[in-house]
Parts: sequence; C-alpha cells; structure tokens
Amino acid sequence: MIDASLKKVAIGHFNISDIAALYAIFDSARELNLPVIIGVSEGEREFLGVKQTASLVRSLREEYDYPIFINADHTYSLDGIKKAVEAGFDSVIFDGAKLSLEDNIIKTKEAVKIARSINPDILVEAEIGYIGTSSKILDAIPEGALIDEKSLPTAETAKKFVLETGVDLLAPAVGNIHGMMRNAKEPALHINRIVEISGATGLPLVLHGGSGTSDEDFVSAISAGIRIVHINTEIRVAWRNGMELGLESDKNEISPYKLLAFSKTAIKEVVIKRLKLFNGLK
Repeated sequence: MIDASLKKVAIGHFNISDIAALYAIFDSARELNLPVIIGVSEGEREFLGVKQTASLVRSLREEYDYPIFINADHTYSLDGIKKAVEAGFDSVIFDGAKLSLEDNIIKTKEAVKIARSINPDILVEAEIGYIGTSSKILDAIPEGALIDEKSLPTAETAKKFVLETGVDLLAPAVGNIHGMMRNAKEPALHINRIVEISGATGLPLVLHGGSGTSDEDFVSAISAGIRIVHINTEIRVAWRNGMELGLESDKNEISPYKLLAFSKTAIKEVVIKRLKLFNGLK
C-alpha cells in the first residue's frame, strides 16, 4: 500500500466466485508482476467457504512467494468480521454505509476492535456514503445511491469518521455505484471530492463499484488518491460470456474444467486491461 501511494498507482481488487476466476486473476497479476487483491463478498464466501478461500489464496502466496492478498469484501455484521479475521484474511471491510453516520461510526469502531483483538496486523476498511449493494447489470441507479455532489460525504465528515473509528482504509461515495448500467452511461466520479477526502484523512482511499467506470475517470481518481479499485461486475460478465462461448463451441462438452477454461480466458482479458490502466502500463 505504501508503494502504491508513492508511485500514485492503484492495486486491483477483483472478486471471485470460483477457482477459474482466481487463477485468471492470479495469472494476470504474475504476467504483469503486480500485486493483486482477491475479494470475496459475504455471499461469495458462503459459497466458497470462508476458511477454504483464505487458505487457497495463502497457499498461492506461499508457494509462489507472490503478493496476492485476500479481502473479506462487504461484511455487514460483526460476527462476519470475526469469522473472516479468524480464517486468516489479510483485510476486512465493515460495510455500514446504509447506517446513519453516528451508527456507522459506532459499529465500525466495534469492528476495528474485534478485528485487531484477533490479529493486530489486520487492515480494516470502512465505507461512508451508500452506493448500492449488487454487482449486476442495472436498469437504473440503485435507489438511495449518493451520486450527486451535494449528497456525497464531505472531507470533514470523512476526517471525523476516520479519527473516531481508527480504520486503515476508507471507501467514500464519490459518484461511484455498484453494478454496471445496461443502457446508460455510468455516473461520473467527483474527482475534487476524492482530492479533498484524501487530503483530510491522509488514508489510502478505495474505489468500490469500479466496473464500467471510464478510463479517464479511473486515471483521474488514482491521481487524486484512490489506491485500491474494486472490480466485480466486469468479472462476472466476462465469466458468463466465456462460459457461453465454451458451451456454444462444443455442445457435447461436459467437462467443467474445459468449459471453465473459456471463462478463465475471458476474465484474464478484463483483469490485464484493468491492471495495466491502474498502474500506468501500456
């Protein structure tokens, strides 16, 4: 994280639901010699197994001596935080974005206390400002999502939140949304707000809901202080497109690993493109 801040680049955070996505992301990062974060939401963790996912990512890190990390994405309960830290996750996110500011502060502070009582070195992230919850194709902006400048968290709010909670990373709403618009342009990011919050908090900032964001907004946001970018919906779309291609290419194929190879290839294309952009590579 310190290295990313010094270089003014962002670490790619990509969510997985199966091993094909994991290897696609890992192989992409190794090809470019870049660190990478694997994210698993509560639903993804429930499907894959909390301990199993953490162990699998750690095994890759240890076997290849490579900077691949595992993050417990969007955790809404303190019990979920506890289970993820105990399982060996490198970082956890407590998501209290739908709560009032004061309730979010109270709950996040508890999450930090619980996490660090188990692992003092754990990185704890929190969110301020609601941006929706689903990584899917959207027909409309998520109800209640804060995208206009007047409704976004201010630098003062962010500073208060950070000082009272003691988090290591902050994910503010800056015009971003979870999911991707089906037939409309993604909302533009408010770059000046990123600059203000970065200056006020002094923390690495995280951009959630990165899927569908324009390259120009990504570059500007990273320059302004974003140090981790989350991509999930783009991964899911690539997975499905690859699977459909595999099924169409051989209607008699029934070997899952052969079909999943198509998804892996499609995901790699997305991940390599995004990692290059986040790190200023051609």
